[in-house]
Amino acid sequence: MKVSIKLKLSLFLAAILLLTVFVLSLLVLQGIERNQQVQVEQLLAHQAETANVYFIQSVMSESNKIPEHFLRTKGDAFGQQLELISGQPVVLYDSNGSIISRRNVPHQSEGVKQTLSYTLENKTAYLVEGESMYYLTPLRVGNEQLGVVQFYYSLREHQAFYEEIKQLFIYIGAGVFVLSFLLAYFYFNSIARSIIRLNDAVGRIREGHFETPVMKRNDEIGELGAGIAAMSERLKLTMQDKDREREKLALAVQKLSELDQQQKEFIGNVTHEFKTPLTSIKAFIDLLDMYPDDEELQMTARSHIASETQRLYEMVEKVLQLSAMQKYDFEYNKERLEVSQMIGSVLGGLKGKMDKFGLTLVTDLHEAYIEADKDYMNIVLANLLDNAIKYNKPNGHIYVSNVVKGDQVVIEISDTGIGIPSEVTDKIFEAFYTVDKNRSREHGGAGLGLSLAKRYAETQGGSIAIVKSDANGTTFSLTFLSVI
Repeated sequence: MKVSIKLKLSLFLAAILLLTVFVLSLLVLQGIERNQQVQVEQLLAHQAETANVYFIQSVMSESNKIPEHFLRTKGDAFGQQLELISGQPVVLYDSNGSIISRRNVPHQSEGVKQTLSYTLENKTAYLVEGESMYYLTPLRVGNEQLGVVQFYYSLREHQAFYEEIKQLFIYIGAGVFVLSFLLAYFYFNSIARSIIRLNDAVGRIREGHFETPVMKRNDEIGELGAGIAAMSERLKLTMQDKDREREKLALAVQKLSELDQQQKEFIGNVTHEFKTPLTSIKAFIDLLDMYPDDEELQMTARSHIASETQRLYEMVEKVLQLSAMQKYDFEYNKERLEVSQMIGSVLGGLKGKMDKFGLTLVTDLHEAYIEADKDYMNIVLANLLDNAIKYNKPNGHIYVSNVVKGDQVVIEISDTGIGIPSEVTDKIFEAFYTVDKNRSREHGGAGLGLSLAKRYAETQGGSIAIVKSDANGTTFSLTFLSVI
C-alpha cells in the first residue's frame, strides 16, 4: 500500500516531538527527585552528627560519666531534648534495639525493624514508606556504639512539589507539542509539496513531456529541481539528435561495407602472398624429384626452400599480429616505460642480425618516459629496426636516437638504405605493400612490418611518420606524449 510522504513526515514529526518532550520531562523530574533526596540526606546526616555531639556533651556534664548509665537513667529526657534541638520526632534505642524514648512517632513497622537490625551493626541506613522517611544512625562514643537514634522526616511537601512539577510538565509539554507540531507541519508540508511536484515532473518526462517548472528554493530540493530541469532539457536535445544519429548510423553501415570490401582485398592479398613462396617451394621440390643426383640443384633448392619457408613464417607471424589488433582498450597493459632502456633491449635482440649484414649501429639515447604497453612498443620498434636492417646497404649504418621536445618524446630510426620513392610514401603503411617486390622476397619481407608498426603506435596514443627518404637512406620518427 502506497503511503503519502506527507503522512510519513507528519507521523515521524509527531513521534520525534513526543519522544523529545517525554525525555526532557523524565530527565528534569529525575533531577528534581535526586536533588530532594540529596537535600534530605544531608539534613538528616547533619542531625545525626549533632545528636552524637550533644550526647557526648550531655554525658560529660554528669557526675557519673558512664555513657551506658546515662542512657538508662536519663535516655528519655535526652530523646525529648534532642527532638527540641532537631525539630523532628526522635526515637532512641539502646544497643539491644529496645526503645528508650519515643514520642510523636507511629508504631514500628516491619521495615523499620529490619532497618534497625542493620543499624545496630554500627551502620547508618534510612527507609522510605509512603510519605515518611525513617533515618537511623548509630549513637557512638569514640568507636563504640551505645545505641541508635531514629529521626522521622515527612516527605509530604517534597512529594506534593514533585507532583505539581509533574503536572506542570504535562500541561506545558502538551502545549509545546501541539504548537511545535503545527509549525513544523506547515514547514515540512512545503517540502513534501516540492517533492510531489518533482515526482509529477518526472512522471511527465517519462511520458515524453519535457517541460518542467522551475522551483524557487535555495536548498538541496531546489538543486534537485534544477538538475531534473537540466536533465529534461538534455533528454529533449537527445531526442532531437536522434534523426542525426540515424544518419550517422547509415554512414557507419556504409563504412562497415567498405571495411568488408577491404577485408576481402586483404584476404586476397594474403592468399596471393602465401601462394608465391609456396609455388617456389613446390617447384624446387619437383626439380629435386626429377634430378635427385644433382648436387648443385640440391644446394640451390635447399637455400631457396629455407628462404621461402622463413618468408612464410614471418608472413604468418605478422598476419597473426595484425589479427591481434582487434582488441579492446581495457586489454592494453599500459605502464610507465623508460625509452632508452626499451630501445636498448630491442637493439640487443637484433644485434646478431645486424652483425650478419655487417651493419654499424650508432645510438644517441637519453632518459625519457612514456606510458604505453611494453609488448606492443617492442613490436613497433622491432618492425622499424627490422626494416632498417633488411633494406640497408651492405656494411651500412643504422642510427637510433631519442629526445624530449616539450611534452613529447621523439624517437628517430635512420638507415643508409636505398630509400623510398616520394610518390609511394603515402602507401608504405598499407598492409602487403612493398616498394621493391624482388628485394622484399629476397629478405623475407611481406609488406606487413610498417602496417603493424603504425597500428600499434596509434593504439598507444603515438604517431609514426617518414622524416626523410632519399638515395642516402630513410628516417622514421615515433612521437609519444612524455610522462614524468
